Amino acid sequence: MADQVAASVDEASRVRRQYLESEQRFRALLESLPKVAVQGYDRHRRVIYWNEASTHLYGYTAEEVFGRALEELIIPDDMRDGLIAAHRAWIEEGQEIPAEELELRHRSGELVPVFSHHVMLNEHTDEPLMFCVDVDLSEQKQAHRELDFARRFDRLTQLPNREYFEEQLSAAVKDAQAQGMLLVLVYLDIDRFVEVNDTLGYQEGDRLLLQLATRLDQGLRCTDLMSRASGDEFLLAFSGIAGEEDIPRLVLKVQQVLRSPFALEEASRKLTACLGVSVFPTNGESAAELIRSADVAKNRAKLKGRGEVVYFDQRLHDELLYQHRLSDRLERAVEAGELMLHYQPQVSAASGRLENLEALLRWYPADGPPVSPTEFIPLAERSGLIHRIGDWVMEEACRQRAAWRKAGLEVGRIDINFSGSQMNSPDLFARLDECLERFALGPRDIGLELTENVLIDADQRVLEGLQRLYHRGFRIAIDDFGTGYSSLSYLKRFPVTALKIDRAFVRDAPTQPEDRAIMEATVFIGHRLGLEVVAEGVEDLEQLTLIREMRCDLVQGFYFFAPMAPGEIERLVIGMSATPSGLSS
Repeated sequence: MADQVAASVDEASRVRRQYLESEQRFRALLESLPKVAVQGYDRHRRVIYWNEASTHLYGYTAEEVFGRALEELIIPDDMRDGLIAAHRAWIEEGQEIPAEELELRHRSGELVPVFSHHVMLNEHTDEPLMFCVDVDLSEQKQAHRELDFARRFDRLTQLPNREYFEEQLSAAVKDAQAQGMLLVLVYLDIDRFVEVNDTLGYQEGDRLLLQLATRLDQGLRCTDLMSRASGDEFLLAFSGIAGEEDIPRLVLKVQQVLRSPFALEEASRKLTACLGVSVFPTNGESAAELIRSADVAKNRAKLKGRGEVVYFDQRLHDELLYQHRLSDRLERAVEAGELMLHYQPQVSAASGRLENLEALLRWYPADGPPVSPTEFIPLAERSGLIHRIGDWVMEEACRQRAAWRKAGLEVGRIDINFSGSQMNSPDLFARLDECLERFALGPRDIGLELTENVLIDADQRVLEGLQRLYHRGFRIAIDDFGTGYSSLSYLKRFPVTALKIDRAFVRDAPTQPEDRAIMEATVFIGHRLGLEVVAEGVEDLEQLTLIREMRCDLVQGFYFFAPMAPGEIERLVIGMSATPSGLSS
């Protein structure tokens, strides 16, 4: 019997020892969890256990909290009654406290986001032991906040991005509608901002954008809105506008922000910007419509030049609709074969002999009258169709030149016009070389014409491509010379072989001394630089006589020939071959 009692005591002792060892291991485990705060408490919610993670999370040491009620320590005031009731129901009725996200109180008074789970242990104890297991969600919440900020705000300027701005604008539109007030939206696009990045670097470009954003923000009321819509574009919304007479004042206010130079690291720089303006409810009854209308007006302002302002109106809307439909028709025209090339002869100013041809694009829709190139070529530029159309022009001009050579017709060189968008295409020169090689053509057969404005945006790649063509002997002419920003600088920078005097100078030269002086200077400079000089738009004998006096090399205009279809060119060349002395005048 004694042996049995001793064995029973030994077994109880062993179980007790195992339990204590297990409890020690459990406590060691709880202490080793760096980001899991565990608090043990009794039925009166008094703390009996507090691990190191709880100290880090809530700011209290274990010595400071033992014996104190949880609601005195980490439970916010507005949660106390609910916690006490839930805790009582848990003990008395077995209703478990659900795990959930909470904001508990730090010693400093700040709220700490946690995921809280409650556990009750009532084995081997006379009284139940409760544990609250809290996982700190601060980093997770911060990551969510940063992600949400990145989704809604621009990283550089800290302004709302376009998507979030549209949400804000939608609310502002509803307010304006309820108040019976106007809302004015201004779409700002910095002129030629790419030059800042290209010449000064992106860091200086960012510095400039930050200064502009700060200036614009300083001029806003608390009810106004602003967004960085894209790289160099900003949106501003002015609410609570009583009448249309107040709108010009708002626009002027935006323009004045740009008048003072912007301080950069090495120098200051002045900016201009184009503005598009739309008004609620006249130009749109939703945020999306207002932004679209202001965007259209802004794009029209950029077409007009630098620092322009355009207000959206019904006429602009109708024109936009017309151009949209025309763009669809133009895209179909490429496939339907409605485009064709006409050729205008360039003749010797001295002899009238045909020297070269300029290829000019024409559009003859099957379902209507011809569309002017001044209308559809800018449209092709804006829509991106210019690349397909430009490739077709290059292909067709080369094909036609090869066909005339095969037929034995001496038409001279065909000059092809290239747009700015085409020149910026990275594989343009490769495509031109491929086309020339396929039709076995060279410098005597094909030339290039570029406007000064095309050269304004030309980069190093374009310059190198033109230099390669120049050294191979190709003619490179600056078209409409004298109408750009820095005509003479391009003669030094770019490898050109010819100048074409714009028709505006030719038209007025007989009666306007200033235009005549510009023409004379152009001919003089061109010849001193070894360049060929062509006068465009010659329409009468008086103009021709003046051009001959200036010793211009070539003449192009209706006085001699209008642009002609290929068949007409063939008849002209055959007819002129019978009079090799050229045309009389």
